[in-house]
Amino acid sequence: MGDSMLNLGVALPEIFMAVASLALLMLGVFTGKDRSFRTVSWAAVGAMVIAVILVITGDNGSAFSGQFLADPFARFCKVLILTGSALGVIMSMKFAERERMARFEFPILLMLATVGMMAMVSASDMLSLYVGLELQSLALYVVAAIRRDTVRATESGLKYFVLGSIASGMLLYGMSMVYGFTGSTNFNVISDAVSNGGLSVGTLVGLAFIFAGLCFKVSAAPFHMWTPDVYEGAPTPVTAFFAVAPKVAGLALFVRVALGPFAHVVADWQQIIVLVSILSMVWGSFAALRQNNIKRLMAYSSIGHVGFALVGLAAGTEAGVQAVLVYLGIYLVMNIGTFAVILSMRRHDRMVEEIADLSGLSRTKPLMAAATALLMFSMAGIPPLAGFFGKFYVFKAAVDSGLITLAVIGLVTSVVSAYYYLRVIKVMYFDEPVEGFDRNGTELNVIMAVATIIIMVFVFFPNPLTDSAAAAASSLFGH
Repeated sequence: MGDSMLNLGVALPEIFMAVASLALLMLGVFTGKDRSFRTVSWAAVGAMVIAVILVITGDNGSAFSGQFLADPFARFCKVLILTGSALGVIMSMKFAERERMARFEFPILLMLATVGMMAMVSASDMLSLYVGLELQSLALYVVAAIRRDTVRATESGLKYFVLGSIASGMLLYGMSMVYGFTGSTNFNVISDAVSNGGLSVGTLVGLAFIFAGLCFKVSAAPFHMWTPDVYEGAPTPVTAFFAVAPKVAGLALFVRVALGPFAHVVADWQQIIVLVSILSMVWGSFAALRQNNIKRLMAYSSIGHVGFALVGLAAGTEAGVQAVLVYLGIYLVMNIGTFAVILSMRRHDRMVEEIADLSGLSRTKPLMAAATALLMFSMAGIPPLAGFFGKFYVFKAAVDSGLITLAVIGLVTSVVSAYYYLRVIKVMYFDEPVEGFDRNGTELNVIMAVATIIIMVFVFFPNPLTDSAAAAASSLFGH
């Protein structure tokens, strides 16, 4: 125990974030509710920036008796998570002040959720995995229902809480099964037990339950039922946060569990991931065709994107993991940019959420329309934008692993999903203009512009993302 406690420096980013969130809680309490929201929000962003620096400069190693692991894979995912969370806090400030939900607890809850996500991706034991996951989930349940005075927000928070509790129960049941049949909760010990004695039926059933719980957390079909309602009902900045950081953390955790303790038995669990991936891609593509609310559209879009990312995991190879990580990096940028657009949809200080509200945007706000069009093209996977390369990497990994049918289904569903992304562009450029939107905040304009530039220039500078993803993937396979 002494060695691992001496190694607390490995967990320094998480410890710093936890201490910073408690310090900001005290700051918020003592400065009073009205005055402290912006201060606490910017301080939270500052804390996340410092955490990114600590993550990048940190050492590899394990702590807490081998329950916590810092490696290039965890580092890559934590940088994405912290970036998504910081942008989520920045995007929420103006909205929160306008909609009278400017409580200092909001950024602190996002910080605590982020600590949980960081702990999740560094977990090397079922127990630390669950603690991280629950810290994230409990904070997100509260954030979903933070506007207590609106029926939609409280309903979405309650739905999320009830269904999330069921998913946590399934996850715990699966973990107890795996513990019962392998005699340990530690990933390395489970890996040895599985590689030496093969995968017993009991362990496989336990793994199926764990996968079911994780599918819920990343909103993969058929465990996606909460997503459209929660996305639509939660305040828009909360939806933006849900669509980015928890997705990255959940998919990273999926990869960690599947290719950590169960890396030797890919053939046994591969068909589960293939099935979930197909269902997510098909449901995400076809169910979105009839949506008129843009937040519901983004909910189905995120289900589809999770399906595409899982194609890389189904491959079960190092190239597959690299493809998933590249996909997550690109997905983060596209989604943040798109939600900056959605947060800009405001008339007479009221948020509007229908796709029809974008009618004729090219004439009323040409720059915003151009940014939105590029983001939608990228989401649809049109070359040479970044979204195309995300899909190219995962499909190539699947084909190289012999999963040609899965790649073909992915391509077909990608074509179907292009319809509803292109529909948004058609509404902006070819429909008669409606009344223009209010002026945007500077933060939203900057985020929108930067996201658009990144997805355009990725074709010229893919190496920073692909190389770091390759290093992260090889560390997961022990190279």
